[in-house]
Amino acid sequence: MAESGSLPTGFGEMEVLAVGMVLLVEALAGLSLNSLTILSFCKNPELRTPSHLLVLSLALADSGISLNALIAAISSLLRRWPYGSDGCQAHGFQGFAAALASICNSAAIAWGRYHHYCTRSRLAWDTAVSLVLFVWLSSAFWAALPLLGWGHYGYEPLGTCCTLDYSRRDRNFTSFLFTMAFFNFLLPLFITLISYRLMEEKLGKTGHPQVNTTLPARILLLGWGPYALLYLYAAITDVTLISSKLQMVPPLMAKMVPIVNAVNYFLGSDMVHRGIWQCLSSQRSERDRAH
Repeated sequence: MAESGSLPTGFGEMEVLAVGMVLLVEALAGLSLNSLTILSFCKNPELRTPSHLLVLSLALADSGISLNALIAAISSLLRRWPYGSDGCQAHGFQGFAAALASICNSAAIAWGRYHHYCTRSRLAWDTAVSLVLFVWLSSAFWAALPLLGWGHYGYEPLGTCCTLDYSRRDRNFTSFLFTMAFFNFLLPLFITLISYRLMEEKLGKTGHPQVNTTLPARILLLGWGPYALLYLYAAITDVTLISSKLQMVPPLMAKMVPIVNAVNYFLGSDMVHRGIWQCLSSQRSERDRAH
């Protein structure tokens, strides 16, 4: 962790400033897009369906990632972590829980779309609510384990944000990493790939689904894949062989996921377009009446 007034090891003044600004832009863009989407769901009754509940859950998870990025951005611009050891643990837990929820919500949406397009039956409310509860409870469970001793939260190379401490190449870290990665990355990725693959095969002769069947899996791979590779490398060999600057690339890429998800799942939907426009129009009309 960088001390007050000093630069993190391996980083120059402009590099720390650049990381802080990138995090700030990612955080504000992600919070703005996902907050607008959440508000549009609340304002537009047409969006209150079981299928859109899964999308709303994803927006909440991505808002959590963006909030985590905002705290990291402020700390990076201060060039130090000002919240102490307990704050680091809380920051690591919140960011990890939001990230796992985002990954698993993407898989839940993929399964929900498969259910809709391939069984031709609407997703029931009790099924959607159960999926959302399972995703959030599971994410909180896995994120709490490092606080209980299986895994550990620590500072990232910049020293101004906290995540799983991959510098500890011991049995505790390795066992947690591979177990967590299987249930929270490989399995959701498999569900996402298979769901959209079955959709393509099912609808190949009758028509194409009104959703992008390749982008969601690519988002998971490009957004979270570099993180997974970094952790895998850290479990196998000495992670200090990778420069500190290069180690900061995966977290910066991961914090772009809320923006990409917003464009793919929310802004790409005609119904959500109407919801956002209705939300903005109602706010504008209230201001007009006030004047």
